[in-house]
Amino acid sequence: MAKFVFVTGGVVSSLGKGITAASLGALLKRRGLKVSIIKLDPYINVDAGTMNPFQHGEVFVTDDGAETDLDLGHYERFIDESLSGANNVTTGKIYSSVIRKEREGLYLGATVQVIPHITNEIQERVLKVAENRDVVIAEIGGTVGDIEGLPFLESIRQFAGRVGRENVLYCHVTLIPYIGAAGELKTKPTQHSVNELRRIGIQPDVIVCRSQYPLDRDIRDKIALFCNVPKDSVVEALDADSIYKVPMELLRQRFDELVLRKLGVEGYGPLDLTDWNAFLDASASVQREVEIAMVGKYTGLKDAYLSVVEALGHAGTANGVRVKVRSVEAEDVEEKGPEAVLAGVSGILVPGGFGSRGFEGKIMAASYARTNGIPYLGLCLGMHVAAVEFARNVLGIAAAHSSEMDPGTPNPVIHLMEEQRNVSRLGGTMRLGAYPCRLTPGTRAQGAYGAETVMERHRHRYEFNNDYRKRFAEAGMTVAGIYEEKDLVEILELRDHPWYVGVQFHPEFLSRPTKPHPLFKGFVAAALGR
Repeated sequence: MAKFVFVTGGVVSSLGKGITAASLGALLKRRGLKVSIIKLDPYINVDAGTMNPFQHGEVFVTDDGAETDLDLGHYERFIDESLSGANNVTTGKIYSSVIRKEREGLYLGATVQVIPHITNEIQERVLKVAENRDVVIAEIGGTVGDIEGLPFLESIRQFAGRVGRENVLYCHVTLIPYIGAAGELKTKPTQHSVNELRRIGIQPDVIVCRSQYPLDRDIRDKIALFCNVPKDSVVEALDADSIYKVPMELLRQRFDELVLRKLGVEGYGPLDLTDWNAFLDASASVQREVEIAMVGKYTGLKDAYLSVVEALGHAGTANGVRVKVRSVEAEDVEEKGPEAVLAGVSGILVPGGFGSRGFEGKIMAASYARTNGIPYLGLCLGMHVAAVEFARNVLGIAAAHSSEMDPGTPNPVIHLMEEQRNVSRLGGTMRLGAYPCRLTPGTRAQGAYGAETVMERHRHRYEFNNDYRKRFAEAGMTVAGIYEEKDLVEILELRDHPWYVGVQFHPEFLSRPTKPHPLFKGFVAAALGR
């Protein structure tokens, strides 16, 4: 029987439930335990694929092509394992499944209700990821008291009766606010949050307290008394300047041992954090800084390009530098010109995206990188941008465009994939998930990977038009990687340039703090060289 840790949140959102869950997963895995993490999201969308980045942040794509919550990116980076669509459950998925079963007559005429049918379906999803695992950590999205989260909380309350209370631990993450006028930390919001949980029928076993300032003994004792937990079960989680320090802060308080003791887990091995400590030590010892411009259209929201920023950080540490990201709005490049907003940077990155807004600004940024010898990395749309810019300004095809932006263009250097031509529904219909890419020997991309074939994750509908492939090659733009089964261009690379690479896929999803992605590592190295 696997053990289960349910992570809930109280008081406010964005407290760090995901980082708490991921940190615990990292510590348990490094004790030799087999760990999986699942996100239970109360929103009604079936998945995150059609959600606005300004509202939801980035869409994280798994190997099997699931469009998931960005917390799965944290999970993968911390436990260094690839997850799947099964690791992200939404209200939309749950109700879709239950309604389908009702239509098929699988409930044998029963009146279908939230209890037990919805709650059972949620529990089955948790049990599904528990196969061959020692510990499953489940994070419930939102905060206690949200009406949409009630079925999930009821499900995890019932879950203890299903698998045995001794196999379940409830971890509640809450806020201890500091009131400046009073000069005090306040526990009342936490008390109210825990009371709300207890009203539902869940008594937390551990309370993780987010705070700007350390909790003194009196504060801890007060929380323990009013929230009905042992004093050693009140854990402090101070703000940190790096999310990768959070596991070490929790380890300092023996959080992992506390969880394992309460779950009755025995026989685990010693903690091996050699690679994690090496990464933290390397991060702390950097003396130099390199500035890279990220030219996008969602730059006002930190989470919109979360995996890209993290991958740059991983690559920076591997190169012994701190990467300073200059977030540049693509429309600002259009209005002010590239020199005004990009001058002084050592590298330019154009991330993925959709829609025409800011597209010309991204083209101007790519042109500025190409003509000034500035290292360039284009991700998905960033490769399309590089292709259109090259066709216009090097091949002299003035009308070159992407048919995504201009369906009537006479020169669709980027065009709709053949299998996408009859697709009308938006959700889950793009080219999604991991596909193989055969690398061209002697290219910078192949040198960075040090391999013949790699697997990378995709999320797109448009691709490079092979009708232009020969002309690109003759003018110096090399096809550095292809998907052989359908002869799709996966990587474009400019020959006579320090580093000018565009990829159709999203390498940022596979970067880990202890294993930086080769393309990001090479890109940052080139920027540092400049």
